[in-house]
Amino acid sequence: MAKSVKVYSTPSCPWCIRLKQFLKENNIEFQNIDVSSNQAAVDEMVQKSGQMGVPVLDIEGQIIVGFDKEKIKSTLGV
Repeated sequence: MAKSVKVYSTPSCPWCIRLKQFLKENNIEFQNIDVSSNQAAVDEMVQKSGQMGVPVLDIEGQIIVGFDKEKIKSTLGV
C-alpha cells in the first residue's frame, strides 16, 4: 500500500522541483502543498519541522527536511 506523502514546497525552490521530480520518477504519489501562498500551510510545516526551509516531506508523520535522497529512499522503501 502506498504511503501518505506530503511535500511542503514553493514553486521557485530548485530543491523542491528536484524532490518532486524524484518522487514522480519513482511513481510515488504525493500531495504538493505550496507554502508560498498559504499561511496556514506555512504554520503547519513549521509546527511539524520546526523551521521555515523548504522542501519538507511528511511521510506518514516522519518529517524529512530538505532533499535527503538516501533518507527518502529508505523511508519510502524505493
